[in-house]
Amino acid sequence: MAIVDFKKENKKLYSPGSEPSLIEVPSMQFIMVDGKGDPNEEGGEYSAAIELLFGLSYGIKMSLKRAPAPVGYNDYVVSPLEGLWWACDDTMDFTDKSKFVWTSMIRQPDFVNNEIFDQVCRNLQKKKNIDVSKARLVIWEEGLCVQIMHNGSYDHESASIARIVSFVKEQGLAEDIGETRKHHEIYLSDMRKVSPDKMKTIIRHPVRK
Repeated sequence: MAIVDFKKENKKLYSPGSEPSLIEVPSMQFIMVDGKGDPNEEGGEYSAAIELLFGLSYGIKMSLKRAPAPVGYNDYVVSPLEGLWWACDDTMDFTDKSKFVWTSMIRQPDFVNNEIFDQVCRNLQKKKNIDVSKARLVIWEEGLCVQIMHNGSYDHESASIARIVSFVKEQGLAEDIGETRKHHEIYLSDMRKVSPDKMKTIIRHPVRK
């Protein structure tokens, strides 16, 4: 049985070009963790959220290899980390990272259910004494968006965002970032292993007609 890799199965979602493009993002399932504060803070809330997300995601993958397979099961590659970002004053001003508010998340296969999720949460909490209370399993539909592949450091995303803004206007659309729809990033590179100038990040903004 082939191992499913969502990045390869859903290339439209995970392989945009260096110019903006319009995409309808379907309903998908995620583990999500909410938080706030500077993501670069050593030992901070963000690093704890990432540890929790990957702990649960790999815990689910490994537990399904040992347990009776749920309906629809197929072995899979753990998906990349993603993040929804805004500022505590509801602006898109990302210059002061201490004001960041975020939802970090990792996509899960459709066959992962609440029973599996709850069991892996209990296992992780017992094994590593990690607080799992902030994690939740959510089905989320993002809808109509514009996305672009940003190449380089996170700190230089403004040029790619400007291309999105121009494209949205040219297409007669309107950005729809607000209370429920946010600036979205998908991290295809591991910043611990890749130099900043070679990192690849999908930037996605929700829009409306």
